[in-house]
Amino acid sequence: MQSGGMMYQQLSIASLIDHAARYHGDTEIVSAVTEGGFERLDWATVGANARRIASALVRRGMKPGDRIATLAWNNRRHLELYFGVPGAGMVCHTINPRLSPEQLAFIVADAGDRMLFVERTFLPLVAALRERLPSIEAFVLMGARDDEAAATLPGLLFHDDLLAEGDPDFAWPEVDETAPSSLCYTSGTTGNPKGVLYTHRSTMLHTMTANQPDGMSVGAADTVLPVVPMFHVNAWGTPYVAAMAGSRLVLPGPRLDGDSLVRLIQDERVTFAAGVPTIWLGLLNALEAQGVGHTTLKRTVVGGSALPPSMRRAFRERHGVELVHAWGMTETGPLGTMNAPLAKHLALPAEDQDRIGNGQGKPIYGVELRVVDENGTILPNDGETQGQLQIRGHWVVDQYFAQGRSALTDDGWFDTGDIATLDENGYTIIRDRSKDIIKSGGEWISTVDLENIAVGHPKVANAAAIAARHPKWDERPVICAIPRPGSDLTEAELLAFYDGKLPRWQVPDRVIFVESLPIGATGKVVKATLRQLHGDVLWDDAVAGENAGG
Repeated sequence: MQSGGMMYQQLSIASLIDHAARYHGDTEIVSAVTEGGFERLDWATVGANARRIASALVRRGMKPGDRIATLAWNNRRHLELYFGVPGAGMVCHTINPRLSPEQLAFIVADAGDRMLFVERTFLPLVAALRERLPSIEAFVLMGARDDEAAATLPGLLFHDDLLAEGDPDFAWPEVDETAPSSLCYTSGTTGNPKGVLYTHRSTMLHTMTANQPDGMSVGAADTVLPVVPMFHVNAWGTPYVAAMAGSRLVLPGPRLDGDSLVRLIQDERVTFAAGVPTIWLGLLNALEAQGVGHTTLKRTVVGGSALPPSMRRAFRERHGVELVHAWGMTETGPLGTMNAPLAKHLALPAEDQDRIGNGQGKPIYGVELRVVDENGTILPNDGETQGQLQIRGHWVVDQYFAQGRSALTDDGWFDTGDIATLDENGYTIIRDRSKDIIKSGGEWISTVDLENIAVGHPKVANAAAIAARHPKWDERPVICAIPRPGSDLTEAELLAFYDGKLPRWQVPDRVIFVESLPIGATGKVVKATLRQLHGDVLWDDAVAGENAGG
């Protein structure tokens, strides 16, 4: 009989905050205060407060597996819940406050949340919804005792009171690594949002892999700014990554406009950040307007939607910041790919390296990707053949919460709803969402390609491409563009900008100038709204032409 072996310990989220508090306890955490200003503490304090919160929840009758909800910005109290709730064996359910009241009520009911921690910003919303939240037994204001707030919501508890009554030496319970740790819901753009229940194991494996050198690659010497909200897919795991690395952490609160982010990056000497393209577009415009050149910021991870190559180039050349493309979704925990070059890529011409860097990158360890056709036939990884992107791995959804049925294909893969190509090394280019891609005369046209070209025009602030109904070709592309302030951009000028950049038949039929684009709960442009507003423009043009000709 073979002797010998290795220690076994459960992979638990509590071990992350214990590590940060024990070995990086004096590393600073800078947290925005919702009402204005900042507070400064450290990992040791957050670790003690996480134990205080955990013990207070247990004293108030919360049990392992109970869902504890949050409606909050990125700040230190939210961070304490990120560790204290799962550390106590409960489930931290982060709710996106940008969803509609109907969706919020549905989510709380579907999750069966027992407590709700709420930022003062969202107190009126919660007070108005209270009668539609019957599962909630206690509401907690994320702040100090406040008589005015207490009058708004009778029976209101206070986060700081729970800290005061909690035990900083609370002993974490033994939690099985396969037990649930957090719950995130999809944005619900079609139908009701669906819950994705992460486990301690999936979160810990994701944390370890996401921070490899070809991943986020942050260390104890970095200052990390998660601009992606903590209510959206666990802020892409950045709070957990920061705790594991012992990084200095800057939590920006609700002020995410370009000017505020420039000040925060400069004042706090941020080196690494993460967020969606709309955020970085605002930051880029603020840097340009303020005449700021290079900053302390070195790298940002960008996901959520496609990153325009022109923006990536501008950040690198004018501000010394490398924008690293990533891809993932709520159902994938979230990271599926990160863009980092292979050794062979470094010998390629600069334009070829750029082309590779503009894609979504290759799978990180722990996930596999494939593309299939509409019949489920596996397509070649040749970098050219487009198909439906599917994924499987250690932090990919199996079943949606409370649905009791598999979310996977018959052979165990999750269909992402994205149209993509893969090359022989797994480098991924998301060509479009299956619901957004334009099918004109039986051929696909990528809205991502159309948008990247439009945004590259110096007179365009932002743009989105949609499929418009067409009497002959079924669908044709239309660009909805925001001109830069004071520009004299014309429709003909922008359409001419497409010449030579893609096949003639893919050039949009029309440009519609708009003042703004509809942004959804996760910071992405809502194409469905644009299609409702402008999806008949070509059809109407054709009818008008027929009437004029008749």
